[in-house]
Amino acid sequence: IMKHYDLMEPVRAFAKDGKAIFGTCAGLVLLSKEIESGEESLGLIDATAVRNGFGRQKESFEAELPVEVFGPTSFEAVFIRAPYLTAPSKNVTVLAMVDDRIVAARQDKILVTAFHPELTDDNRWMRYFLEKIV
Repeated sequence: IMKHYDLMEPVRAFAKDGKAIFGTCAGLVLLSKEIESGEESLGLIDATAVRNGFGRQKESFEAELPVEVFGPTSFEAVFIRAPYLTAPSKNVTVLAMVDDRIVAARQDKILVTAFHPELTDDNRWMRYFLEKIV
């Protein structure tokens, strides 16, 4: 859809101008440097995305996710056909993992999550984005 409406370059320019971007789920895939399956990405976070990394729709799940920047209280994450990141560069800060899979990370003003924080009443990810990244 982004290619169809010629949005790839405007989003890249937005990031190049120092603007912050928060990508969830498919946004993590789009913002990655590479997509394992070879599709074009925006290349804004230096890691590779694995689409549907935890499986298809029927493997969607919820998990209590420890997030060090949030302190001792875990975050209830909703994963729907969730991707994950691999091979992050030293410029990428990993914020959360499930097993050995990166499910939240940031690089400069780009924040990505493999899950849907908007599907919970817990606003800590949005607060983190606004307070630490924007």
